[in-house]
Parts: sequence; C-alpha cells; structure tokens
Amino acid sequence: MRPTVRGEVDGRASGRTAIEAIGLGKRYRRRWALRDCTFRLPAGRICALVGPNGAGKSTLLSLASGLARPSEGSVRVCGTAPATAAGRPVIAHLAQDRPLYPALTVAETLRLGRALNPGRWSGRCAERIVRDGRIPLDARVAALSGGQRTRLALALAFAKRPELLLLDEPLADLDPLARHRIAALLLAEAAAHGTTVVLSSDLLAELDGVCDYLLVLGGGRVRLAGEVDDVIGAHALVMGPHRGAGLPPQVAAHPVVEAQLSGGRFTAVVQRNGTVAAGLWETAEPSLEELLLAYLRAPDAPELIAPSAEPVSAPLRRRPGNKPGIPGMPRNGPPRPAALPGGRAEVPRGAARTRHDHHSGKGAAA
Repeated sequence: MRPTVRGEVDGRASGRTAIEAIGLGKRYRRRWALRDCTFRLPAGRICALVGPNGAGKSTLLSLASGLARPSEGSVRVCGTAPATAAGRPVIAHLAQDRPLYPALTVAETLRLGRALNPGRWSGRCAERIVRDGRIPLDARVAALSGGQRTRLALALAFAKRPELLLLDEPLADLDPLARHRIAALLLAEAAAHGTTVVLSSDLLAELDGVCDYLLVLGGGRVRLAGEVDDVIGAHALVMGPHRGAGLPPQVAAHPVVEAQLSGGRFTAVVQRNGTVAAGLWETAEPSLEELLLAYLRAPDAPELIAPSAEPVSAPLRRRPGNKPGIPGMPRNGPPRPAALPGGRAEVPRGAARTRHDHHSGKGAAA
C-alpha cells in the first residue's frame, strides 16, 4: 500500500463519503451506458476506475461531475448533488481530451483559472506545478507536449483545491517517463491536501502502488469495488494438476472468476470461500494486475462489493439470491457457473456461495 501523510490520514479518519451512487443509470436513446450502479467511495482515497471500452467509465465521471444528469437513480458528491451551487466548487474534472484553449499562453491559462474559481484558487500551487515541469509561462498551449498539457491541466485542477478530483485517462498517450512524473505529482498533491481522486485508466500496471481503492465496471454495471487490499485478500490464485473438463474439487466450492487449463495444469482466480486448495495445489494472492485482468477477461464472473463500498445513506436494492448481512455478497444473484476452455464445467448445486473475507492480512487503512 502506498504511504500516507497527515492531510490524507485526516481525510480517511473523517468517515466522510466522496461519492455515493444508488441505482445510478444513464441512457442514451435505446442504449444504457450505465445501469443500476450502487456503490460508495470513502473520502481520502485514490480510486482506480477500470473497465473495458464501453463499460461506462467516462459516463460515470460525467455524472459525478454534474456534466450529465442521471436517467435513473441518484449520485451525491461530498454529501450534495454535483450539479448544484454547493457541488460544483468541490469537484474538478479532467476529461480525456484535456480541454485547454490552444491559443492561450500558459500564463493566460492560469489567470483564466483564477478568474473562474474565485475564493478557492491557489496561485502558488498552480505556479509550483508548472515550474516543476519546466513549462515556460509564455509558451502557447498548442505548442506544449502531451506531458506538459497534462501537467498544466492538473495544475488548474489542483489549484482549485477540490475535494474530489475526477481524471479520465490522464496517463494515456504519455511516454513512460512522463507517466512516472505525472503519477508522482498526482500522489504528492492528493496526499498533501487529502483530495479524493478517481483515476480512470487502462494502464493496469501503472495502478499498482498508486491507487488504494478499486472500482471495476463491466457492461455498465459495478462488478468489483472496495479497498484494494481487502479486494485482493478476498481472492486467491489457485494452481495445480488437473485432467478432464470439469472443475477440480479443490476449486468447485469457490466462485470462479477465471479458469484456464493448459497442458494438464489448471490455473484459476477464485473468490475465497474458506480454505482454498490443499495437497499438491498451490495457492497465492493475486497481484492487482492479475486480478483486474481476470475480471476483464471474464465478463460473466460473479460480482463482489466489499463492505467499504456499501452505501450508508440507503440500503442496497437486493435481488433474489442475495442474503443481507453477508459482507461482499454479489448483488446480482448467485454466481454463474464457470466453464473451462472447451468444457462445460458447472458448480455443484451444494457448493457454498460467496462470502467476503474482510481480513486481507495486510491491514488496509480505514
């Protein structure tokens, strides 16, 4: 887990909620971009927003920033509706295309930011971020590199002193060195001021060590949510010898996220339901990248919502197959049977259903 500093610890200890969505949905004509999304993001986290193209990531950020209005359900940011006089000042949203005026100079862009954010603007913060990136104040935005434009956009966002910062693919199209510098800037500024950050990214390897909260979307719905350490601790990577098309008995009692069989060796990512495997079988904790890839490759995998992601202002709208009081129970009913490549494996009827082990063994900060 990434280190924390005083400002960030204060934000975590407050028990406040940065984003809370209840049955949130957005429809564009006949297509639902987002549907029945229910989750809570505590304040002070850096949250990775992950999902395949078309999963609804940009739509969720637009709803949370107030740029779009829900077709159903509700979303509240820092205790208020985002598209209100109380909500707008506490939110900063950096869209994927980094919208800046190309004809303005860097200095003119910063002056515009100050004029549009009276009472909250920190000129010293904006100038420091720009100066540390060695960006000339007299340079026009159109002449800046991708990394420089991203740094300038982040300078505008952080100088607003938002409570919630929404970033849509800020690391895309940057070279590795620029990504490293932008990630370091993001961590330092967010930790110093206790800012809650939602970071949408397809660069899974870059998220490990940066984010401590996870929100995975698929098909317009929330599929995995919670503290990174808790979510990882609720899963296991199981490996061992196996012949045949069915699920091995060492795995059948656990909801399977993804399973692969190659050369007589079986590998699976499962949601823990008690002790996992024994004997010749090996069990390990998946890395964040391994876990995310498993969910992205298996769109029908059972959902898991950790206790930290359960809304507090309203109960979940439970569906058949959900048992209240069991932390981490998938909200959309019992797990679907998992099939091996080329097989028709099914989970036995008597197999136990999902249970979330709240202890990851790592001691996630609360």
